[in-house]
Amino acid sequence: MAKRHPGLPKAENIVFSKSELLEQLMAVDLNMASRARALRMEEHFRRKIDQHVGSLIDGDANFAKFSTSPYVLMMHARKNRYTRVSEIEHDILPAKLFSSMETSAGRAVEVVALPIYDWTPVLSQMHTANSALDGLHVAEDKLQVVTLKSGPRCLNDEMSENFADAIISNLQAWAHEHSVQKVEFTYGVLYGTQKLSNKKDWHIFKNLELKLGSECFTTSPKGRWDCSFIYNGIEVEAGIRIGKDWWTHLGGRLGLAELAVALIRACIAPGEVDSPDHQYTIQDLHSIVSLASVPEDYNPAVLQRSQLAWYFFFMRHFCDSMIEGLPYIDLQSIVKPEAAVI
Repeated sequence: MAKRHPGLPKAENIVFSKSELLEQLMAVDLNMASRARALRMEEHFRRKIDQHVGSLIDGDANFAKFSTSPYVLMMHARKNRYTRVSEIEHDILPAKLFSSMETSAGRAVEVVALPIYDWTPVLSQMHTANSALDGLHVAEDKLQVVTLKSGPRCLNDEMSENFADAIISNLQAWAHEHSVQKVEFTYGVLYGTQKLSNKKDWHIFKNLELKLGSECFTTSPKGRWDCSFIYNGIEVEAGIRIGKDWWTHLGGRLGLAELAVALIRACIAPGEVDSPDHQYTIQDLHSIVSLASVPEDYNPAVLQRSQLAWYFFFMRHFCDSMIEGLPYIDLQSIVKPEAAVI
């Protein structure tokens, strides 16, 4: 077993309470600007998804495209007592669809969400100054740049070192292009938590310190998820923002809730819900999606009651555990609603 690096930071335990999630959802509903951002994202997501998913697997797809282990297929067929090839085909299609969508879906989220919050998506060719970047934003005298990954375990050791080299090689070009002397670099992850990270993201900063020398650093990354240093007269702040932390950095306190509203409205039509006594195969899924603690009079316009289970399901990907929380607080009694019905 590999030794843990002594400088690795501790991972914060992220706990979401359903009551707080409901309050955030109502806050989106009652805030005109927040609601408008969510609805704009919904429209763009629906268009992206319809264009993209339809092109991934079509009726003339060839067998070789799926490249699935024959041993896995045989064992899966026995487990499910299949007798017809059409039964195994039915399982292959969504499995391969999930796999092929992982990266491209992440990119679609970036392209839709970044402009909503006044960031510019970076679509650059490989081996250019911006090839390590996915988005940027100029804030007064500081350039904010981000590289985004779809999940918390996307990096390996070689990629971590390559990112450190890319930062060192391109800092001056980034600063010069936007006429700034301050750069904020974020390694962002679209979902997950610090605990789920394989910590290769932190190794980017460890490699920066090794390559530049600790004397350049005003804040060492040892034991931290961020650092700061000065390189060729450029002041650099760098941080790792995973899941909720990234969406808060991008969109503020309600950024993640706005994203959830947009994706659920774009993807999930209101309809029937599972019965309260439904037995899920995933052991803790029932407690995650249960609506037992949602008051009957809880009625935001942005999501229907049947979509609230999807809201909790989506949000569980951004925390380490989910609890029921304190009794729901009626935000309508403390926040003046703005005129609009969706």
